[in-house]
Amino acid sequence: MINKLNNKNNDTANKIFAVFQKSYAIEAKLIGAHNFPPLTRNTEDIKKSETTFYGYSENECLVAVIEVDTNNERLDICSLTVDPSYFKKGIASKLINYVLAIGDLSHARVETAVANTPAISLYKKHGFVEFKRWTPSHGIEKLAMSVVI
Repeated sequence: MINKLNNKNNDTANKIFAVFQKSYAIEAKLIGAHNFPPLTRNTEDIKKSETTFYGYSENECLVAVIEVDTNNERLDICSLTVDPSYFKKGIASKLINYVLAIGDLSHARVETAVANTPAISLYKKHGFVEFKRWTPSHGIEKLAMSVVI
């Protein structure tokens, strides 16, 4: 089940943080990053965020989170994390489909590490195409993808 999450709530922020930590630890290993910025995000950062969080729960347990921001007609996917125990169950696709169906949006954008081939494949499956590559100051080469909704 997908629900909007109240990231300002301490208990909810802790649950989001737990999913982030489990998922981003796997991603950091996958892309070979020793200093992975998403892993430095703490519960207070999540509580202060002005983005919107949606969660996928199974048996009343939060197992996946998608974080989005809307700017005019554009949806930015800021993060998409799934607890590793729930990988390969189609949950990430369900969350992507859910946020892409939010009304009054013309296109969506996402950024990920160039080395994160599972994420790139997932977004391509949903029609996203690459439009930009760069290396930020943290040194992890990234790419940006977009899709018309």
